[in-house]
Parts: sequence; C-alpha cells; structure tokens
Amino acid sequence: MPVARTVTPDGDVILLVSGESAAARAAAHAQDDDLTAVIEITDVAPVSVPHRIRGRAWLAGWLTPVRGDDRTVCAALLAERQPVGELLGLAESQDAPHAGRPAWMLLRLEVGEISVDDLWGAERVDPDDLAAAEPDPLVGHEAELLQHLHAAHGDRLGGLSGLLGPREAEGIRAVPLSLDRLGLRVRFTGSPAGSFDARFDFPEPVADVCGLRRAMHTLFSAAAH
Repeated sequence: MPVARTVTPDGDVILLVSGESAAARAAAHAQDDDLTAVIEITDVAPVSVPHRIRGRAWLAGWLTPVRGDDRTVCAALLAERQPVGELLGLAESQDAPHAGRPAWMLLRLEVGEISVDDLWGAERVDPDDLAAAEPDPLVGHEAELLQHLHAAHGDRLGGLSGLLGPREAEGIRAVPLSLDRLGLRVRFTGSPAGSFDARFDFPEPVADVCGLRRAMHTLFSAAAH
C-alpha cells in the first residue's frame, strides 16, 4: 500500500512506498517501462450506511522509479498536497551508494488505461481527462461535512424527501452519502420499495465551504416549503 499518492499535471500517478515493498523491489530491478501494474482504489462512504462502497477505480500502466531531477519535482508536489515531509526526506537519499535499500521510494505510474465503477455507472476514462481534471474544492472536507450532516441534521435531511414527489415518506431514514461542488447525494432507507439514492443539485457550483452553507440553506428551505 502506498503511504501517499498524487497526480502530476501530465496525469502520471506518483506513489510513495516503503523501500521493502514488493512494488519498490520490482521497480528497482525493472528495465525502463517493462513493469506493468494496476492501482485499485476503493471509495468508501465516511458515514454508516448500507452498501458503503461508493465506487472503485482501476488505473493500469507502467511503473518506474522516479529518478534524478524528477524526484525533487515530484517530492515537492507530493509534500505540497500531503503531510509526508519527513518520509520524502528519506526518499531523497535513495540513490546514495552508502544507503543500501532506501527506507522509502518514489514510484511513477504512467497511466495507460482507467476504468471507473461508481454511483454514476461504469465506464472507461481517457488518461488525458485525468490529467486535465481539477480536484473538487470540497474533497478535503467531504468526510467531516457528511459526518456533521448525519449527526446534527438528520431531520432536515429526511425532509429532503419532500422534494422527490409522491413517495412514501413514513419511516424513511436519510443518510448523506456523497457531497461535491455540484450537489448532495442522500441514501433513503426504510421505504416500502426498499432503499434508494437521490441526488440534490445546488443552484450553482460552490467554490468553498462558505458557498456550501448557502447552498445547503437554499436546499433545506426549498424542502421546508
């Protein structure tokens, strides 16, 4: 398991792994790009809800060690996005002849194929789209926000069922499932027809948590009326 990962502007995935890991040992002895690898990512909802896996992604490509000047650039990019400064300092010594096998190693996955199976369906993704994608502004806060909504605003979430039209609402339990700049997805359980998901779009994309508060207020107000 990588300790940390990030994506470069070119769409490559940079991985920080233990020098003792199978991936590090295999990449160290591979010739150029002859080592193929697949990263499997599982997205699990941060709240307790039936069927918590929100999606899976598979990124396949060629794995190589990050060497030379590229290592400094990739280490800086990783440190900027994740708190792994000390480990990256150790990784910087991986070429030193006296160091033996490094404690940590930076690896690069040059992505050639991507498959996604999530709440929106299953499809293939062009690696160029991964390179061009921007992180959602709420991604770093999503888990905390969903847990807060679940713990403190369960009744108001349940009230959103009123926006769905003529559904049987008695005894329905609402659990926030996912959140992004475009809207909120809620899983309703306890319905006679079984559980179902509903997506509630915001009036406009939100840029930060302050914008999210306004969007949620609008959503709850619409449900109350």
